[in-house]
Amino acid sequence: MKWMYDLRTGRRNGASNDLTRQRRIITGSGLFVIRAMYRYVGPFVFLVLSLSGCLSSKQLRNNEYILTSQTIRGNRAITNEELESLIPQKPNRRILGLPITPPLWFYQLGQRRYNREAALRDLEAKTNEFEQQSQQLANQPRALKKLNRQYRRRLNRLRQRAEEGNWVMRNLGEPPSYFSENDARSNAGKMQKYLADKGFFNATTAYKLDTLRRRQIRVTYLISEKIEFYVRNVVYEIADPRVDSIVRQSLNSSLIKSSDRFDFDKLSAEKVRIESLLRDQGYYAFSRQYIRVGDIDTTRYQNERLSELDSVRRNLNVFIQIVNPPGQLAHPVYRIGDVEVRISPDETQPSAATAGLDTVRRNGITYLLGGRNISSRLLDAKILLRPGQLYSQTKYRDTQRQLFLLNQFKFVNLNFIDTTARRLRTLITATPLDKYEATAEGGITVLYQNQGYPGGFGNLIFRARNLFGGLETFETSLRYGIEAQTGFVDNEVYRAYELGISSSLTFPQLLLPGRFRFRFNPYAPRTQVSLGFTNTFRPDFQRTNLRTTLAYSWQLSSTKQFNVLLADISYLRTFYPNTIIGRSFEQFVQQQQEQGSTIYLAYRNAFVSGISGTYTYNTNVSGKNHRANFFRVTVESGGTTLNLLNAAFARELFDNDGPLFYKYLRGNIDYRYYMPLRPRTTLAFRINTGLAVGYAPNGAVPYEKLFFAGGSNSIRAWLPRRLGPGSAFPYIDNPNIPSFKDPPRQEQFDYRFEQPGNILLEGSAELRGRLFHLFGDVNGAIFVDAGNVWTLRDNPIRAGDVFRLNTFVPQIAVGTGVGLRFDFSFFIIRFDGGIKVWDPARRYPGVDNQIIDERFLLPKFSLGKLSKGPNPLVINFGIGYPF
Repeated sequence: MKWMYDLRTGRRNGASNDLTRQRRIITGSGLFVIRAMYRYVGPFVFLVLSLSGCLSSKQLRNNEYILTSQTIRGNRAITNEELESLIPQKPNRRILGLPITPPLWFYQLGQRRYNREAALRDLEAKTNEFEQQSQQLANQPRALKKLNRQYRRRLNRLRQRAEEGNWVMRNLGEPPSYFSENDARSNAGKMQKYLADKGFFNATTAYKLDTLRRRQIRVTYLISEKIEFYVRNVVYEIADPRVDSIVRQSLNSSLIKSSDRFDFDKLSAEKVRIESLLRDQGYYAFSRQYIRVGDIDTTRYQNERLSELDSVRRNLNVFIQIVNPPGQLAHPVYRIGDVEVRISPDETQPSAATAGLDTVRRNGITYLLGGRNISSRLLDAKILLRPGQLYSQTKYRDTQRQLFLLNQFKFVNLNFIDTTARRLRTLITATPLDKYEATAEGGITVLYQNQGYPGGFGNLIFRARNLFGGLETFETSLRYGIEAQTGFVDNEVYRAYELGISSSLTFPQLLLPGRFRFRFNPYAPRTQVSLGFTNTFRPDFQRTNLRTTLAYSWQLSSTKQFNVLLADISYLRTFYPNTIIGRSFEQFVQQQQEQGSTIYLAYRNAFVSGISGTYTYNTNVSGKNHRANFFRVTVESGGTTLNLLNAAFARELFDNDGPLFYKYLRGNIDYRYYMPLRPRTTLAFRINTGLAVGYAPNGAVPYEKLFFAGGSNSIRAWLPRRLGPGSAFPYIDNPNIPSFKDPPRQEQFDYRFEQPGNILLEGSAELRGRLFHLFGDVNGAIFVDAGNVWTLRDNPIRAGDVFRLNTFVPQIAVGTGVGLRFDFSFFIIRFDGGIKVWDPARRYPGVDNQIIDERFLLPKFSLGKLSKGPNPLVINFGIGYPF
């Protein structure tokens, strides 16, 4: 229809009826919006009002307010994290910054049915009952021990109820956080003192209060740092000449530097450094109380009239004095006296009782072995304190640590029992563990989606300590597992069995020729020799794996560790049963080989040998929320000894129909960074990359040494090992390239098969935080994963699988999701639900070879079809954090 504008009426011709219809449409749309708001927004607003007003003003005493928010403003150099740590009060938790406090609401709900006086009466009554029965059983140790075990649980439960409330209050609720202006005033004072300690002597702090509805209050702390003060010079005044020489030789390691901002914390750390330095030089009795800092009159700087616009640096001198003990001209120097090592089942046993049992002297140390066949030579390598040496605090601690890491003793104690004539007579007592130990383990195997069904397994472990008198540990493990798995060729469910036995012998030293091995004694060295045999029984194939390893490990510090596999040799053999299922699977493997897939390598008889080395740097401590780094690099060379063979024999090895021999190089780098945002909130990042290259004539890499993407610890929106390679189509039933219909059929994307690659590149970011307490801490997570694997050789049947610099960026898959983690302190159970955001494989030819681009897959996700459709929710189960 053509529209004309009428100059007389100011209206377009033919528009009257349509305008009326448009008004009706608009009116109808408005009614629809109003109905939608009434239906969806109305209950949400009601929920907000009900949860935000959960604690009415009638329940508050006069002049009481609930603390719902506290923020810090104005700071530049000092972070919010540092200042927030000074505030002991925590506001009640809210959702998305809204005035909704569900934990507070649950606390009030549980409080309605809670009677603290009754809980205290129950606790008192049960305590009296326990004391009366304990008196009656005073002469019956076994019965008394059983009674203690029974009442311990009951009393702990009643005590927890009396102190923390009922189950709803403890696990789902959170007590109200009341505001006190005295607390706010005290917090502002703490912040001002902290700023002065950090070199802002002229800083000022204040607080502002905002009263909200229903007796809620918000506190804003206002920070003005003003001028920074810097260190001009550090002047040391040391009375003892020898101490003065030691300290001045270490000034390059001083924590206080000229031109740094003044910091009292660094000054305290410098005291600790000097104390440790001198205690490693024989000053056993030295302590930081002898280190004094010249008075720094901060009030003089605070009283100066400094302009906010003054940019002139303010410098000051720092004076550090080390005084002598009262009445002495120098600090006493101590040396190690007699050293006695006592191995006894009872650490309180006197030395006289064991003096006649296996008394051995080595390097000036007396060993009382208590009748046990223990190598004094190996013990001597772990003891770093020697008679006549200067006392060293580091050697003292390392000796205790080295003996404990032998995994041979329950307790290790090191004491100085006499300090006469400045000689430290040393007694080391150790209580051995049981020589023989047998344990049994069992559990349920939880497999991933489309990989199988739950199954069970059992382990029998036998362990023998100090078997040959060399402080070695021998361990044998027998494992049997049974589970149901989906077949590769069809969707039938088969029962699979696994039977394996492995043995290992661990030595507390590096088994190397010559005296070079003794250089590793301070670093807790270990040598492990292992031999294992595993047999897997399935209806479609059977597989045996015979593996032996020789591994070295040592630890430079608590954060740095080296692992070297000097020999890792495996022989793999696969059988196809002479049944319909076995023959069908053998044909399937041959078909995959013809299509260019490398899956067939996993079922080929093979001989794999390799040498690898791993360096790990880890500052992350389990259970602590602080900034931390994790870095691990692994380098591996496979089939290295095959390079010594002549060319003709090598070709025969690699080209015949016998076992497949591999020659390959492999490298992997894994980096993680943990950044705390709140006391119980952490932002974690991970970058993981790797490369595997085969340089034999066949160019093959062992299937187990290839890289995979997808799964619980990788890209969680994809099934385990099912992502990639690159933008290639997932394997399908038809060996030819599919011709997709319009619209494409979901069943043509077949994710049954693993997708190996030679190149791995993946990264993850995850926000973790505590949600509530339910038998343990329940933590939540929001994550984003990105990555893929690629091959190095082009497969003409599968386009897009090779890594190329100009095409790899759009081939990076992206997934996102949320997770729940149940933290029971000794282990963590994790559930992560992931959905696809970007699937590089979903760009394919449709009808008439028209390109269909559905790579941005996020809009295809539907809450109504969580397990169906092109973008289903993938549930991942795991133990521990993904990284």
